[in-house]
Amino acid sequence: MGTSVLNAARQLGVDLGSVCGGVGLCGRCQVTPMFGDFPKHGINVAESALTDYTNTETDYAVRKGLGQGRRLGCMADICADVVVDIPSTSQVHRQVIRKELELVDLVIDPVSTLHYVQMDPATLEETIGTTRRLTMALHEQWNLEGVNVDPATLRDLQAAGDNCTVAIRDGVVSAVWPGFHETTYGVAIDVGSTTIAGYLLDLITGEQLASGGLMNPQIRFGEDLMSRVSYVMMNEGGDRLLTEAVQEALNDLIGDLAKQASIERHDILEITLVGNPIMHHLFLGLDPRPLGEAPFKLTTDEAINVTASSLDIQAHPNAAVYVLPCIAGHVGADTAGVILSDQPHTRSPIALLVDVGTNAEIVLGNQDRLLAASSPTGPAFEGAQISSGQRAAPGAIERVRIDRETLEPRYKIIGSDAWSTDDPSLEPTGICGSGIIEAVAELFLAGVLSEDGVMLDQPSDRVVADGRTFSYVLADGILVTQNDVRAIQLAKAALYAGVRLLMDKLEIDSVDEIRLAGAFGSHIDVTYAMVLGLIPDCDLKKVHAAGNAAGAGAVMALLNRQARREIETVVRRIEKIETAIEPAFQAHFVEAMAFPHKTAAYPNLSQKIELPQRAVPTTQGRRRRRPPQEDSP
Repeated sequence: MGTSVLNAARQLGVDLGSVCGGVGLCGRCQVTPMFGDFPKHGINVAESALTDYTNTETDYAVRKGLGQGRRLGCMADICADVVVDIPSTSQVHRQVIRKELELVDLVIDPVSTLHYVQMDPATLEETIGTTRRLTMALHEQWNLEGVNVDPATLRDLQAAGDNCTVAIRDGVVSAVWPGFHETTYGVAIDVGSTTIAGYLLDLITGEQLASGGLMNPQIRFGEDLMSRVSYVMMNEGGDRLLTEAVQEALNDLIGDLAKQASIERHDILEITLVGNPIMHHLFLGLDPRPLGEAPFKLTTDEAINVTASSLDIQAHPNAAVYVLPCIAGHVGADTAGVILSDQPHTRSPIALLVDVGTNAEIVLGNQDRLLAASSPTGPAFEGAQISSGQRAAPGAIERVRIDRETLEPRYKIIGSDAWSTDDPSLEPTGICGSGIIEAVAELFLAGVLSEDGVMLDQPSDRVVADGRTFSYVLADGILVTQNDVRAIQLAKAALYAGVRLLMDKLEIDSVDEIRLAGAFGSHIDVTYAMVLGLIPDCDLKKVHAAGNAAGAGAVMALLNRQARREIETVVRRIEKIETAIEPAFQAHFVEAMAFPHKTAAYPNLSQKIELPQRAVPTTQGRRRRRPPQEDSP
C-alpha cells in the first residue's frame, strides 16, 4: 500500500513501460483501473483503491491526451486491493534482436585448457596425497610445472579416480571430470541497456554453437540509463534490485544457450562480459550513482577476473568471469570490445568507430594514435522522445520513402517484407530509430524540410497544420512532427559534434573509413545517415555496419588469452576527450543542427544522391540550441 502502480509492477516483475523513470512525462505507463467484484481474485475493488487524479495527469491529458478511464501508473498510488489492465501500448514488448556477430580470423588460445591424466595408484608404501600425484602426473605427461590445485576442486578430484581430465586456468586446476572429457565451453555476453546478447562457443574448436538475446529486464526500472541511476538514487536498495534483475537475465540467457546446444551448464567454464559503464557496474554489483553526475567516476577501469558464483551466475561451480576494461566514465567495456574486434590500433587508415545508443561512444584514430569520447545523443535514435516512437519491435516502421512530387509515402514495418504500397493492410504501431531517420531525411530530400529543419507548408494533404508548426502524416495516426525533427536534429548534431571534436584533436578534415557498431548501426542506411549529417563525409564504400562488434570483442577475449592482454594494453593509451568541457563542442553542435551540416560539402554523398539546393546560411533569428543533457555511459 502507498506505492505507485508503476513501482508495484516493477516489484512484481510486470513489464509496464516507462521512459521518464516515473515523473509523469512520457505517458508510457498508462493503465486502466478495473472496479467492482472479482470473484476469481476474491476481492471487491472500489474507486478509492487508487489515489485521486493528480495535476500531473491533468497536465498530461491536456498535452497529449489520456485515454478514457486511464491513469498514469507512476502517479496513481495504491490504497487498497486493486486490479489494473495494462494495454498493449504500455507493455514492454519483446524486442527484435539485431545483434549479428562478425569475427576476424582468430587463433584459438583459450585461458582454460583440458588435460587428461593417468595418475599412479596410491600405495601403502608411498602415502602421497591425490593433489601431489596429480601435479606429478601433469609434469610427467604434459611437461607442466608449478601447477596448483584450486581447493574448490578437491571434492571432484577425490571422486574422479586415478584417470581423470582436468581444466587448467593460469597454472591452476580449476575443474575435474572422471575419465576422459573432451569438451568445455565458454559464453561471451554483451550486456546492453536495452538488449543482452550472448554467444556459446566450444573453447577447444572455437565453433559457435548457439546465440541468443533477450531484453534487459532493467527496462522496468527505466528505459534509459539515467532513469535507472535516478531510480537507484531515489530508492534505497534500488541498486541491488537492478543487479538482481540483470543477473537473473544472464542466467536465463545462459540456460537458453545451453539448451540450444544440448549441453550442460556445468560444462561452461569461461564467461566474458562487456557493457557500458553503468551496466558494467550493475552486473558487478557496484554502485552506479557516481556515474550519474560529474566527474562520472568509475569504480575501476581495469579488467576484472571474478568467479561466476560471486555474481550468482549459474555455470560450472568454478567458472571464471572476465570483464573487459572500461576506458572512461562514459566509454565502457563495450567500446573496448569494439576496438578489440575492429582493430583500428593495428592499421594505418584513420578509422572512425561509432556505437550509437543513448550516448554515442566514438573512437577515432589508427596505429599511431587513438582518441575516444562519448557524445550525449539522447534516446531519439532509439525511438524515444518521438511522438509515435517505439523500440525496434514488430509493427514499427523501419523503412520510409517519400515521392518527391506527390509527397506520398511508402514504408516497411518490422515483421513484414512488403512495402505499404504493395500491402495496404499493413498497420504500423509506431516508428523506430531507423524509420524516423529515414523519414526525416526523405522529408529533407523532398523539400518539405528546410536545411535548418523547419517543416514547410506544402500543397499536400500529407502536410498538415499542427499549432504554429506543420506535421507530416506518414500513416494513420502516425505523424512526423516539428518536435520530432528537432529531436533528431539535436541527437545528430551531438553525434557529429563529438566526431568533429575528435577530428580537430587529431588535426584531420576527413576519415578513411567508418564503422557503425551495435544494433542501430547495423540497421541504419548509411546514405541517410550522411544525408542528415550524423557522420562526416566519407567514401560510401568505406562505410560499413560492424554488427555487434562489442560482442565480437567479448568472443575474442573468450577464445584467446592474448586478446585480453592486448585490449588491456590498448585502452591504457587511448586519449579520453570529455565533450562537456570542450568549448569547440558547442560550436560544432550549433553548426551541425543544419542538414547535412552547415559547413560541409559532402562530395561523396553528392555523387550518389542529389541534395536540395542549399539556402544561404543565416543566423538571424536563430536561437542557439544546447545539446541534450549528458546521459550516463
